[in-house]
Amino acid sequence: DYQRDLAVAMVRLRLSGPTDYARAAVGELVAAGADGDDVIRAAAEAHVRTAAVDTDDPADALDAQLFLISLALRTTAQTWPELKDASRQRHRESIAAFAEFYASLMEAYGLRMKAPLTVADFTEAMAAMGEGFAVRALEGIDHPRYTVEDDDDLPAGEWSLFALGVRALVNEFMTPVGDPRDGDGGGSSGVE
Repeated sequence: DYQRDLAVAMVRLRLSGPTDYARAAVGELVAAGADGDDVIRAAAEAHVRTAAVDTDDPADALDAQLFLISLALRTTAQTWPELKDASRQRHRESIAAFAEFYASLMEAYGLRMKAPLTVADFTEAMAAMGEGFAVRALEGIDHPRYTVEDDDDLPAGEWSLFALGVRALVNEFMTPVGDPRDGDGGGSSGVE
């Protein structure tokens, strides 16, 4: 009973909000009208850091530890019904917070979801990818990084594999508002 209660408490424990690191990483960039790729790289890097416990900042290290412990416990949620409930609740809270965050970024950059997809669908795909990379961090696997040159096929700059994955999801899930392929000159944003 003690182990179950401790596991449930750890899954519920949050020292920061689900989107705090991502918002802090991109807030000034978005306000300055930075290129979307710069925003993607910064937000992805915030997530990669959240899954790395070897940071110099003790607060970041503690947040990373709590995130990874919670993630590890969530992978065993079938163990107890209470743990499954706590895991689902944490997931719902994170999805709601990130869907709101992504919707605000879409508005700032004049994007909407491609029909029939929703912001919730995009958020679920992002969560699956982000959590997958976090599981790799639990295993001690370094996050892949690339230096993309001007003559390469991708936008030049420093990219993490997660950032490239985010960019791919953005390009496949979203389109500019008023894209001529809409047929109606606009359409809904997909926000649920």
